[in-house]
Amino acid sequence: MRESRIAACCLTWRLAASTFNWRGEGAPVQFVIEQADWAIRWVGEHVRDEIEAMAPGSIQTTTVPQRVVDRIVHFGSQYMWLTWGRHMSRSNRYVTSFFHGKPEDGPDVARHIDAFLTSLPRLEKVVTAAGIVEQRLLDWGVPRGKLVRIPIGVDTKAFSPPTSQQRNDARRRHGIPDHVWLVGSFQKDGVGWNDGMEPKLIKGPDIFVASMARLKAKGFPVMAFLTGPARGYVKKGLERHGIPYVHTYASNHLDLVSCYHSLDLYLVTSREEGGPMGLMESMACGIPVVSTPVGMAPDLIRNGETGALVSECSTEAVAESAQLIIEMPSTALKRLSSQAREAVGVADWSVVGRDHWLKVYQPLLLK
Repeated sequence: MRESRIAACCLTWRLAASTFNWRGEGAPVQFVIEQADWAIRWVGEHVRDEIEAMAPGSIQTTTVPQRVVDRIVHFGSQYMWLTWGRHMSRSNRYVTSFFHGKPEDGPDVARHIDAFLTSLPRLEKVVTAAGIVEQRLLDWGVPRGKLVRIPIGVDTKAFSPPTSQQRNDARRRHGIPDHVWLVGSFQKDGVGWNDGMEPKLIKGPDIFVASMARLKAKGFPVMAFLTGPARGYVKKGLERHGIPYVHTYASNHLDLVSCYHSLDLYLVTSREEGGPMGLMESMACGIPVVSTPVGMAPDLIRNGETGALVSECSTEAVAESAQLIIEMPSTALKRLSSQAREAVGVADWSVVGRDHWLKVYQPLLLK
């Protein structure tokens, strides 16, 4: 039913453009974002803001792609591209981001990837963020000339290491006791947008809970800090193991800064990722990260220098690396935090926006 509505909506606008010789309106680049206030929207808005500062009037974001005619259209995810692209005007030139996904993730993902690869002739460029995903796309036959790797970005001015006073204030604001090791997990890892009792195992909520339980069993005073929607599975698991937690939902993206400032450690326990944004935001705030080998983690983490990169998606590996960081001498921990902050500079939004302009949009506009 949704597919037929999208097709009808796009057909209406294509007919209107044809009948009235309408060639579209607005900036030459249209970045399609989601309605939901989440990662795809944030990426599009940051890219737009950076490019508008360099080349005013060049780019807009939109949630109504059916209205776009005779433009460069960048879909914020390959899922959005496959939903809308085949119904839209051939007067546009299309770009999509492809951040994550592999056939091993399940039959639905495998079918989606097959459909994506079939759609390649209609795409001018495919943007991806991580080296492992870039190589995966090349192995699947995406032409080198269509593929551009640009990191998912982070605002390194807003997301910056806290002063001692900022850290103390943040922990008081969120009700964090002084003696606990506060471990962050800022993501959506439940199915849907409600309580999230059904886990999205690809995000590794089971590994997060089991890792926290293992640390507690070893006598470490751990506490979890959760943000985002649909965290019911994780909360129930933490309660089952007697692990205290705080759960908040940031009303806007920058509200997350004080959440990061409260942390001692951040865990990325996913089995598949494009970024995640929590990786870059933690590193920018100087928070030590333990990550499974997913997304941009292998690009940004030098094991033991800018964080901890485990070799497999397992509870044992995550918990052991977390223990090493918890037991790290304060001087070594400060050095790791400083090096993490330095390493993530390649993903500052100013760099990411410039790269979108110079490597994706400007070459297409000059064609």
